[in-house]
Amino acid sequence: EQSHMDFMATLWIILAGVLAASACALLGSFLVLKRMSLLGDAISHAVLPGIALAFLLTSSRNMVPMLAGATAFGLLTVVLSETLHQKWRVQEDAAIGIIYTALFSLGVLLVTLYAGQIDLDQDCVLYGEIAYTPLDILIVHGHNLGPRPVWLLGLVFLFDLVFVLLFYKELKITAFDAGLAASLGFNVSLIRYSLMGVVAFTTVAAFESVGAILVVAMLIVPAAAAYLWTDRLAHMLTLSVLLGAASSVLGYGLAATLDGSIAGAMAVAGGAIFLF
Repeated sequence: EQSHMDFMATLWIILAGVLAASACALLGSFLVLKRMSLLGDAISHAVLPGIALAFLLTSSRNMVPMLAGATAFGLLTVVLSETLHQKWRVQEDAAIGIIYTALFSLGVLLVTLYAGQIDLDQDCVLYGEIAYTPLDILIVHGHNLGPRPVWLLGLVFLFDLVFVLLFYKELKITAFDAGLAASLGFNVSLIRYSLMGVVAFTTVAAFESVGAILVVAMLIVPAAAAYLWTDRLAHMLTLSVLLGAASSVLGYGLAATLDGSIAGAMAVAGGAIFLF
C-alpha cells in the first residue's frame, strides 16, 4: 500500500513537471526568437502586489482571486514594459527590468506594511514547491480527482497548444519580421500583446504549482536548446516540448538520487541537456 502511494506521488510530481515544462516551452520558443527570454522571470516577480491586493480585498487564500490578481499584474507588466519600449524608446530589456523591479518592490512593501492582515510570505508566494503536488487534491462533489496542480497545468498546456496552432502563421511572421507582417496587414501589436498575455497567464498558473525558478528555466532553456538543433520553427516547437519533458523526468531522477530540490534538479537537467 505504501509503495503504491509513493509510486503515485512520484507519478503526479513528474506529470506536473512535464505539463509545466511543455506549456512553458511552447511559448518560450517565441520569446527566445523575439529576444524576450527574461519576460517570464519579470512576470513571476511582478505579480506579488496583485496577490497581496487580492488577499487584502478578499481576506482569503482562495486560488481564484489570487490567480486573477496575479494575472492582472502580469499583464500590467507586459503593457507597461511595451509602453516604455514603444513610446519612449527605452531598450526592451531595460524596460522589463524597470517595470518588474518597481512592481516587485511594491509587492514587498504591501506585504511588510500590512503584515498583520496579510498572512503571506513573499518567498512562499513566489517559490511554490512541486514536491507538494500530490498533497493538493481536487475534490468535486466528494470525488477525489487527483492533484489540482496537474489539472490546472493540463488545462494551461491545452490552452497554449490551441493558441499556438490557431495563430501559428501570425506568431511565426511577427517573430521573424514584424515589419513584413505589418506591411501584409497583420495587427502586429495585437498579436504581440496576445502572446504576452498568454505568457503572463501561463507563468502565473505554473509558478503557483511548481515554483518560479522552474518556470523561468522551462521558458528559456528547452527553447534555447531546440534553437541550436534546427532552423525550422515547427521542429523547434516540437523539440522544445520534448526537451522540457525530458528535463522533468531526468531532473526527478537526479533529485531522488541526491535527495535534493526537485525543481532545482529539473532546472539543472535542462541546463545539462542544453550543454549537450
